[in-house]
Amino acid sequence: MTDNDAREAEPDSHVNFNAPAVLRKWPSLNNQRRTEGTGPYLLLDGTLDDCIREFMAKPDSTRHLYEIQTAPQPPLVTEILLSEHVAELARLREFL
Repeated sequence: MTDNDAREAEPDSHVNFNAPAVLRKWPSLNNQRRTEGTGPYLLLDGTLDDCIREFMAKPDSTRHLYEIQTAPQPPLVTEILLSEHVAELARLREFL
């Protein structure tokens, strides 16, 4: 297997950080999600990069209340990004 073959066999890990995305927050009580009712509400309508930056500015202790919704970019980006995944994408973004 040549180097080119190995690169072609790897999944495309490019992430478009300029893709449209929204940051949403779940209503909460005592720092716990309230899932009854209307669901998460809109905080920011922008790019994936904008949403990641805003998310990462939130205190660690409240990040579980937020999610980012965007178009899927397999294999790294799903339609709904939860706190653990957003933190990983933020680290990836720093290396690009």
